Amino acid sequence: MESDDRIERWFQQYGNDIYNYLAYFTGRRDVEDLVQEVFTRALRGLSDYEGRAQPKTWLLTIARHAAIDSMRKQKMIDWFPETVLGFLISKERTPEKALVLKEQLHEVYQAMNQLKRTYREVMILRLIEGISTEETAKILGWSEAKVSTTLHRAIKQLQKQLTNRGKEVHLHDAIF
Repeated sequence: MESDDRIERWFQQYGNDIYNYLAYFTGRRDVEDLVQEVFTRALRGLSDYEGRAQPKTWLLTIARHAAIDSMRKQKMIDWFPETVLGFLISKERTPEKALVLKEQLHEVYQAMNQLKRTYREVMILRLIEGISTEETAKILGWSEAKVSTTLHRAIKQLQKQLTNRGKEVHLHDAIF
């Protein structure tokens, strides 16, 4: 009974984060079944949870594996959130700037989907979800150095793709 209570508390506390992560990771918004799968797996594996990682980190690791399993069954749909473009343009939104935002979103969206999966994963966790380098390393099963290096390479690759499309965007300067 105690484990059910803990999972229920974690669902209340981290359910939205898990949902958002899965939506970004899979490229779909209909991830309710995957969220349910994550917490079902967590309930089944709770006896193996040793508390070395934060519960959110452990749940995001489960979410990653559930998403990968799901992606093996069906093709990933392309989608990229508008929130990432917040650092690309001014916060002042005129109709013209809103149009530019949509155009930039489309360009970043297409370029992001050309990146290899590991680049997309680290960008989602670090830049969209705001997960620390340490926690990202735990989720992905990587070293912190690999997370930092992969993020740096992903940003460079995204910049290169945007430049090749004729878009002058300096992601690295805007993020760091």
